[in-house]
Amino acid sequence: MISKALVAASAKPIVLALLMSGENYGYQILKRVSQVSGGKLDWSEALLYPVLHRLEKEGLVVSQWKISEGNRLRKYYRITAAGKEELLAEKEHWFSVHRALQRLWEPAAVAE
Repeated sequence: MISKALVAASAKPIVLALLMSGENYGYQILKRVSQVSGGKLDWSEALLYPVLHRLEKEGLVVSQWKISEGNRLRKYYRITAAGKEELLAEKEHWFSVHRALQRLWEPAAVAE
C-alpha cells in the first residue's frame, strides 16, 4: 500500500499530467488514475476534489459546467498555460528524486 504522504505529494503532478490529454470531469480522473497506476492508486472523491479546487485557486486549472452526452451536468477541468509550466517543473522535481533513489538503490547500475 502506498503511503498517504506519497499519494498526497504526487496528486498535483498526476492530475496535471492527466489533464494534458484534454479536459475531464472528476469521475473520469479517478478512473484514469486507477488505470495508469494499475490499481495501486485508488483515489476517492475526498482526495481528488480538494486537489482540483486548490489547483483551480492557484490558476493551474480552470473548470466549466457542461451538459454531458447523457444530459448530466458535470464540472469539467482543463489545464491552463500556467498549469503546463507547473507540470514541467513538477516533472523535473520528480525526476530528480527518482534519480537520487536510483543511485541509492542501485549504485552499481548507475554509472556517472
